[in-house]
Amino acid sequence: MKTLLLMRHAKSSWKEEGIPDYERPLNKRGLKDAPRMGKLLFEKELTPQSILSSSALRARLTAELLVESSQFAGEANFLDSFYLAEADVYLKKLTTLPDVIERMLIIGHNPGLEGLLQIFSGRLESLSTAAIAHLVLPIKNWAEINGDTRGDLIALWRPRDLELKHKE
Repeated sequence: MKTLLLMRHAKSSWKEEGIPDYERPLNKRGLKDAPRMGKLLFEKELTPQSILSSSALRARLTAELLVESSQFAGEANFLDSFYLAEADVYLKKLTTLPDVIERMLIIGHNPGLEGLLQIFSGRLESLSTAAIAHLVLPIKNWAEINGDTRGDLIALWRPRDLELKHKE
């Protein structure tokens, strides 16, 4: 069994006009949500062994903030191919992972991440900004993954839901 965590980048800013989409930074909410989600992974004992992220600024910043708060000890890798990628791009990259990795985190963009979540879970779920889906896949080797792989969606955490729980 392998654990796959899918995270959409945190909320980005549209404030500055003329900035290319690829270079949009996080807004105030995104700067708050990304470390909160990293802390959640640490508390749930789901700190990943490896992180693959889109190289877009908002995804890189999300990864960097999550790394600090989750006590991730590895190296995050930033891939240009994950920028606005479709599900098949993520899927293809997963098949190349070394099998020593049991818990993997991907940080990327919609609609590709939602498509990947649907492939693996069979469910249509919305991944809001900074949301994390926790999947368990019935595989021993990453190379086994394909479009027919069905796993279990264990949890779907959204920053908004965490805020509501703290207020109760």
